[in-house]
Amino acid sequence: MWRRLIYHPEINYALRQTLVLCLPVAVGLLFGHLQQGLLFSLVPACCNIAGLDTPHKRFFKRLIVGASLFCGSSLAMQLLLADAVPLPVILCGITLLLGVTAEISPLHARLLPASLIAAIFTLSLAGNMPLWAPLLIYALGTLWYGLFNWFWFRLWREQPLRESLSLLYRQLADYCETKYSLLTQHTDPETALPPLLARQQKAVDLITQCYQQLHMLAASQNSDYKRLLRSFQVALDLQEHISVSLHQPGEVQKLVERSHAEAVIRWNAQTVAARLRELADDILYHRFSTRFTMDKQAGALDKIARHHPDNPVGQFCAWHFSRIARLLRTQRPLYVRDLMADKQRRLPLFPALKSYLSFSSPALRNAARICVMLSIGSLMGMALHLPKPWWILMTIMFVTQNGYGATRVRILHRAAGTLAGLLIAAATLHFQVSEAITLTAMLAITLISYLIIRTSYGWAMVGFTVTAVYTLQLLTLNGDQFIATRLIDTLIGCLIAFGGVLWLWPQWQTGLLRKNAHDALEADQDALRLILSENPEATPLAWQRMRVNQAHNTLFNSLNQAMQEPGFNTLYLQDMKLWVTHSQFIVEHINAMTTLAREHTSLTPALAQDYLQSCEIAIQRCQQRLEYDDAGESGDVNIMEAPQTLSQSPVGTLEQHLQRVVSHLGTMHTISSVAWRARPHHGIWLTRRLRR
Repeated sequence: MWRRLIYHPEINYALRQTLVLCLPVAVGLLFGHLQQGLLFSLVPACCNIAGLDTPHKRFFKRLIVGASLFCGSSLAMQLLLADAVPLPVILCGITLLLGVTAEISPLHARLLPASLIAAIFTLSLAGNMPLWAPLLIYALGTLWYGLFNWFWFRLWREQPLRESLSLLYRQLADYCETKYSLLTQHTDPETALPPLLARQQKAVDLITQCYQQLHMLAASQNSDYKRLLRSFQVALDLQEHISVSLHQPGEVQKLVERSHAEAVIRWNAQTVAARLRELADDILYHRFSTRFTMDKQAGALDKIARHHPDNPVGQFCAWHFSRIARLLRTQRPLYVRDLMADKQRRLPLFPALKSYLSFSSPALRNAARICVMLSIGSLMGMALHLPKPWWILMTIMFVTQNGYGATRVRILHRAAGTLAGLLIAAATLHFQVSEAITLTAMLAITLISYLIIRTSYGWAMVGFTVTAVYTLQLLTLNGDQFIATRLIDTLIGCLIAFGGVLWLWPQWQTGLLRKNAHDALEADQDALRLILSENPEATPLAWQRMRVNQAHNTLFNSLNQAMQEPGFNTLYLQDMKLWVTHSQFIVEHINAMTTLAREHTSLTPALAQDYLQSCEIAIQRCQQRLEYDDAGESGDVNIMEAPQTLSQSPVGTLEQHLQRVVSHLGTMHTISSVAWRARPHHGIWLTRRLRR
């Protein structure tokens, strides 16, 4: 019981965040400096947004960089305000200067909003304390935050990676169960594939997250992570075998009609899913796994395969489930990969600065968007005669996300949560409650809010709003006077953020669909070249297979976000949805062929080159259709001829997969021809040539 309580991800996270916030308040209360303790406890908000609590091999270096940027932003805000520089100019300068961090790495990009929040928080303090006081608060607050998190991660060693691996195993269980419970429904991709695509996407996202954590921790050099590295390699093998697809619905239907294959395959899938969930709990709660075997289930599947030798589905399922059973029994990978082979180095500062100064830089566009939104918020505060519109600016920073859909959801949750929290605070402030009871209630509310913030952001905002009002009450003794103005400021900030994401250089995912589709085809082509090479090596095959999955995930995410964006042609999106469906089939075939190419070769070099040539021509035709075609005309571009169907009938599993890949590419070429006519006729879509 205690293991489930201590190691549970939500409880562990909530305890850590609550303690790092409340301990300074407790110390301040103990020594009679409660107000300083409350101010000191606000610094972790900047550190959280900056990602300074991310376990990293350069943990203390990142703390020093973060503290320097917080103090520098705070000092710049105070000095420029003292020189009567307009607030919009100050915010624009800080934003554009620190926007280069997004070009260095995604983790460094989080320093921009955190530094801006530090500057905005300093705006509320300017004039109320000496120049050096905010700098001291940020320096000591970041130091406290870093030391506490370092001690916490030393105390709960490996726990962040264990949480990610546990989620990955659980997601693989859901994916396996969903995939084979829809065995006879695969004839209708419209109903069968959407849940499978969502499960596959989540699994690959978690794999990518685990890769990032391994790189940041340098786990391969630390013997403490040896068991977790092995568990991750097993998960990669499991994802490889679970996500494969023969995609012959006719043969599946024949086998189901002639035998009880559907029940047997579902039995195998449910056994695998149950074991994966058990392993997920074992990883998370530091338990040793029990013995496992599924000989009866595998034997029943082998029997069906022997009784129906002319049907490829039985042999296909029996082979892959036997590999899955071996992985679950031994808990050792089928082969050892070099997990650090694809290590990406962060971009140095000067090359990042050169890239940032280009008008096509997404980092520059994002910084300019934030710059304009903060300027509008500052001007709105001036129009409303607010001397320090820091709550408006803070709201803009908290609700602004990367995409339209995420920002819209965050705005709705924050606005509703703030409204409910302010109403609760207004009702409870009229009761005369002692300071000790108030602080105890704030502690409980903070803990509960952090317990649910990952799943219910709106409800968590209710609690955080109540604690914010009571913090103002303890600091200024007039928190009730802030309620109405805070609500108005929140609504203004949300409206500015929504307008900024909607109209200021928006990253419409609809406009990125063509590029992401082109990149997915490029990754498919590279994978096929490796698979059909003379001596395919295991590690390059593994990395390219994951690149294929990640490229398709990017495309799938773009499509999902585009379906929520306003003002675009739904006919085009429906056509692209079908295109993405066939792209998913190709990904599953590549997953299957990777295992076949690694374990044995069944094609002669000449036949392999013929298949490779056919696949490459089909892929290039799809890419050229996406890039050049204008309402069915190719202009001066020489479109390659369609690949000739190979006369030799497929005799092996690898050839069957290749034939299906060529077939899907042909269908995708036809779909893209139709989709182009239904494309939007504005903005980026007026450009015929795809931008690199």
